[in-house]
Amino acid sequence: MTNREDELLANIEQVALNRSNTINATTNSNVVNSSVTIVGDIDSNVNSNINTTTAALTNEDYSRRLLGGEEPNENITISSLRAVIATSATALNQGNSNSTALLSVCNQIDTESGVVAATTTASVETSVGAPVLNGLEASGVQGSVVLANGVAVPSAVTSNASSNGSSALSELWSENPPSSASSGFSDDDSLAGQEGDPKTIEQIVQMVKEQGRKGLVKEYAEIRNRAPEGTFVYARMRNNLTKNRYTDVLCYDHSRVVLSREDGEDYINANFVDGYKQKNAYISTQGPLPKTSQDFWRMIWEQHCLVVVMTTRVMERGRVKCGQYWEPTENSSLEFGNFHVRTLSIEINEDYTVASLELKNLKTDEIRNVSHWQFTSWPDYGVPSSAMAMLNFLQKVREKQASMVKALGDTWAGHPRGPPIVVHCSAGIGRTGTFITLDICISRLEDVGTADIRGTVEKIRSQRAYSIQMPDQYVFCHLALIEYAVSRGMLKSVDLTGFDDRGEDSD
Repeated sequence: MTNREDELLANIEQVALNRSNTINATTNSNVVNSSVTIVGDIDSNVNSNINTTTAALTNEDYSRRLLGGEEPNENITISSLRAVIATSATALNQGNSNSTALLSVCNQIDTESGVVAATTTASVETSVGAPVLNGLEASGVQGSVVLANGVAVPSAVTSNASSNGSSALSELWSENPPSSASSGFSDDDSLAGQEGDPKTIEQIVQMVKEQGRKGLVKEYAEIRNRAPEGTFVYARMRNNLTKNRYTDVLCYDHSRVVLSREDGEDYINANFVDGYKQKNAYISTQGPLPKTSQDFWRMIWEQHCLVVVMTTRVMERGRVKCGQYWEPTENSSLEFGNFHVRTLSIEINEDYTVASLELKNLKTDEIRNVSHWQFTSWPDYGVPSSAMAMLNFLQKVREKQASMVKALGDTWAGHPRGPPIVVHCSAGIGRTGTFITLDICISRLEDVGTADIRGTVEKIRSQRAYSIQMPDQYVFCHLALIEYAVSRGMLKSVDLTGFDDRGEDSD
């Protein structure tokens, strides 16, 4: 067990004791016993984050890498791609195999060395010089037919995409890209209601006691072993490959944020994620690269975002984790294409830093305010020793979003909770997924008294692939929710004795 995980469990005890002392200090009768007893060690299976270059990964291999604690591959160079032709091409093309061939949409991992499909038998090696369709080599394949989100694309469209170097498949979208502002008050397909397996906080505590840490890690393994629930066509297109910070953290097609077309480009590694009773409540994205910072600010402008949450530092362990897309000093500014970003003020707190930014569109001279929240207490390895810093940070972010939406008045006609909150770390799946999971579960717990951590994680992963990157992050979500409940008086006593000792086969 790591010291941080030990401290995290012990902190639940301290929160309960602090609350008990507060109540005892103000009440002469009906004393509440809010003690928490926690005994045992957590055997942390978190390995050092080693950046490993892998020739080709299956879905199972990739999941195992994330479970083991390794970082995604950084997008430095892409030496080659491997095209895979599906054996079922004839049937899917109505038997017309002489004139068309179906390229398999690979939902596996695009690494620095290759792409592997989940179910194929034939493969051909090609060079990166040929046109790429769906992130796959199209060399030697005539009249290729591609399936994107279940839609058959005419070969003329795909050949056009190959010849002009840009994605003609983008024409599948309407002229106006999906926007949270247009979703109005609809909560269809969001995380509203009581679907899934909701539990009261008492039931969650009981489950955590019964399963122990190893049981939760086993549950996480079941989640991460599932195949991706979508395609990565746009993320694998040649023009977009270098826009991905990591070659194996790609962006789903069905939930991706589509930028307005500019020079034929509309791609950014970002996905809409539903919140509690709010569709597209978040934009889950990677830390901007120097070449994508302009796209990042364009996304914020087009989606009318008010708040940006950053859960990483620019540099960690001597490595760049995110581009410097805003100035960290007051009264200074940066320009990214058509956007001028000026830092008006900075407020430094123990666990986070808040920057008030002025975003100016140089094309229209329109100015908007953006609030930038950077959580600075996440350790280089593992998870925070206490959830309270993250919980307080989350609450402050909520309050800021609400106040900025209120300030918009009648000019905001979208969801009452406002436009999406942009959340990013480095890859946009680990700490980002943890923050979003906690926000959703706490919102639901406050509203109806139940939460569904597993269901929430599964839903988020269906919109932003591989969210909640590590098993300790999944465990952290459970302990953090309990810590929140204790701090709010929803629980009087929590005894997690033996949490670390229960094996995977415990009943």
